[in-house]
Amino acid sequence: MVQGKIKTENIVAALIFFFLFICPLFIDSYSVLNISYFLSMAFLSLSLTLIWGYCGIFSFGQAVFFGIGGYFYAVLTLNLTGTSAITPLGLLLGVILGGLAAWILGYFMFYGGVNDVFVGLITLCLTLVLSTFMGQTAGSAWNIGQVSLGGFNGINGIPALELGPISLSGNNFYYFVLIILFVIYCLLKLFTHSKVGAAIVAIRENRERTKMFGYNVPKIQSLVFAAGGALASLSGILYATWGNYITPSAFALSSATIPVVLVAAGGRKNFTASIIFTVLYYWFAQGLSASGSQYALVILGLILILVTLFVPDGIIVFLFHLSDRLFFHRESKMKEVQEEHLHEKNIG
Repeated sequence: MVQGKIKTENIVAALIFFFLFICPLFIDSYSVLNISYFLSMAFLSLSLTLIWGYCGIFSFGQAVFFGIGGYFYAVLTLNLTGTSAITPLGLLLGVILGGLAAWILGYFMFYGGVNDVFVGLITLCLTLVLSTFMGQTAGSAWNIGQVSLGGFNGINGIPALELGPISLSGNNFYYFVLIILFVIYCLLKLFTHSKVGAAIVAIRENRERTKMFGYNVPKIQSLVFAAGGALASLSGILYATWGNYITPSAFALSSATIPVVLVAAGGRKNFTASIIFTVLYYWFAQGLSASGSQYALVILGLILILVTLFVPDGIIVFLFHLSDRLFFHRESKMKEVQEEHLHEKNIG
């Protein structure tokens, strides 16, 4: 049965990534730009899947690290415009800064014995504080070098990523984001199936028992939280380079809530499910916005209620399991029957 589950998810993931790699050949540049945005936001969902779904750390603070990465990249690149190779360096340093900020916060929380709902409350308060603060940064008093933080207007004119002579815009940016997503997805799958990944899951299931086996639980929690912060920061940087702007809405409560709902509704213990549901949601929300409707969040909330009541493991994960039962489990049963008949024949 386990083999069936793995086969279902792997087949779906392979088909999705194959489709994503070839779809720019068949769609217009505007659609490619939109999908680039959807994929950029998938990193934010992956960050929460890692820390919440696998390690059991519920966080409302991923939007904080998302905003930290985006704002840092904007300030650095705008202050050093014209400097060779500054945008890749800004990307790298922004990811490191997001991970470091998450590690510092995680260090004080987990070594201080803070866990469960209190982690959610602390990260929620941090989100609200930064959202309020960044909204009050209008005026010349809030300049970093040559860059004004802009208050509610945020920062505009953020440079696109450049790799040497290649400007990452249009299809180039799309494939850059897609390749990074594919690599990180594969690394996360390998990591969570390793011995360290097993320890992370053990912490989620029973922290005290994991401590008794000799694991340094606060250290592992802090490192996983830092990895989640780095992924969220990467998402913020890609978002800033995609639209060439970033505003304090990146820290808003709605921005912090959406990834939580997406991960919970898709399947918080499954990376493939998180990516699929995130892309579907943003595609659906954009379609509603284009038609003048603003009910995407309301519909998402209703979906979460239904998921909680009927499919608590998530919609996408439920479909994976359904496919297992309908196809792969049936095949495994047939093989068992055939082997049993062959064994009886040999005995006879």
